[in-house]
Amino acid sequence: MKQKIQFCTAPDGVKLAYAVSGDGPPLVMSATWLTHLECQWQSLAWQPWLDAFSAEFKLLRYDSRGCGLSDRATQDLSFEAWVHDFESIIDAAGFQQFSILATCQGGPIAIEYAARHPRRVRKLVLYGTYSLGHVQWQPKEVEKARVLTQLIRIGWAQENHALLQIWANTFQPGGTLEHLRSWCEQQRAATSAETAARLREISFNVDVREAARRIKCPVLILHPERDQLVPIEAGRSLVSLIPGSRFVELDSENHMPLADEPAWPRLVSEIRGFLAEPAPVSHALPLDELTPREFAVLERIAAGMDNAELAAALGVSEKTVRNHITRLFDKIRVKHRYEAIVLAREAGLGTNGRLTRAR
Repeated sequence: MKQKIQFCTAPDGVKLAYAVSGDGPPLVMSATWLTHLECQWQSLAWQPWLDAFSAEFKLLRYDSRGCGLSDRATQDLSFEAWVHDFESIIDAAGFQQFSILATCQGGPIAIEYAARHPRRVRKLVLYGTYSLGHVQWQPKEVEKARVLTQLIRIGWAQENHALLQIWANTFQPGGTLEHLRSWCEQQRAATSAETAARLREISFNVDVREAARRIKCPVLILHPERDQLVPIEAGRSLVSLIPGSRFVELDSENHMPLADEPAWPRLVSEIRGFLAEPAPVSHALPLDELTPREFAVLERIAAGMDNAELAAALGVSEKTVRNHITRLFDKIRVKHRYEAIVLAREAGLGTNGRLTRAR
């Protein structure tokens, strides 16, 4: 697959490399921990992703500042800089409306972007990722993170070092020796040990929970059941934060599924199917046709409540809530919860705790 590599400049002057491959609907991948636009095509972890999604989409990828073909010498390695870089890349590539495919460290970047630019993001796919960094989410992980960071600094890109064994057993425990070597080559090509350690430290402390609650587009969340790098609880937490999101659990122990395990074709099928679904069609809500109880249900759905929370708030059973939702969805002409959320929020519901009918 051919890719066209180009360069743009971030607001602070850092040169960023990006590449476009394939043809079809626009799809943007947010950068993960280690990137190198050219070497990823030889990576046993990344090549299946690039082949699968370049075949059906116009795929936009980029190298993070400090990595790959982007400027290596940069002082500002921060989460805010990552988000600004993402904005710069998308604008430089001329993408107006598009979907985002985000994995692992790229997830928080995509979540923040989608919250800030709701009209540009058509759909969002989050795979093996999180809204809260390991250190904040699990305080007991602080010492483990410190040790891993130290190992990165002293064992970077060394095939015989303990770092590679630890990482291989965490990243792709079902992989072969060739997978380990491929990962080592990607480390060597992507960046320096010091930059890699600094990037990990940023990801350990990220917190985009508030941004996740503001997302308006349809969201698909996928997570390997036995992921050792990003525990599945992190994916489930995202579902509770993002209104109307859908969760798919994959039967795998690998953070990045192997191309020959059953989880891989299911992952591709789920993502392709989700991205192929028509986006919600915006239309004016017939609020005057709703009963006071239906209006209260819609307001709370827009605020992100699930059925159990709705039942508790309204003092009724979940069965009664489901009946209200069925009638409500018929009146506002939607089939899915995320469509109702988008329309309700466009109408100003669910954004400020207001629970009275608009006049």
